[in-house]
Amino acid sequence: MPIRAVAYISEAGPAVAGDTLDLGSGKLNELVDDAARFNRDAGVTGVLLFDGLRFLQYMEGPEDGLSVAYSRVQGASSHTGLIELHRGRVGSRRLPFWPMRWLPMQPDELALLARADWTGFAQRSGDAETAEAAMDILTSWVEPYTSAT
Repeated sequence: MPIRAVAYISEAGPAVAGDTLDLGSGKLNELVDDAARFNRDAGVTGVLLFDGLRFLQYMEGPEDGLSVAYSRVQGASSHTGLIELHRGRVGSRRLPFWPMRWLPMQPDELALLARADWTGFAQRSGDAETAEAAMDILTSWVEPYTSAT
């Protein structure tokens, strides 16, 4: 079954913006818990990065499950100004660890990732002649959290 993925950035809505960036409480945890329950049944995995004001999310899964999960994202009142960074097919799951999890980011880190090359969800690890791809950056940031799952 082909795996599809989507990445987007958006502005947090008033109910979430400024939520504390600790991993223990808040409206953000409620949203992510709800998404994780839905995604588990839909076969979708991913990560939501949050800097206190903006989200950057990467989701992957089978086309039907991802389509429904992304429709839920697009209709959510927890954010505005959604900008899709890339959508397409991936050869295999890149982040199979969680049905959904959020991780805190610094604003400059989130901006760097949003501006990175998302084309084809390519990874270029080790190629010094080309700029680091968005998936290289994302997987390097997520990796330290995967040993805790």
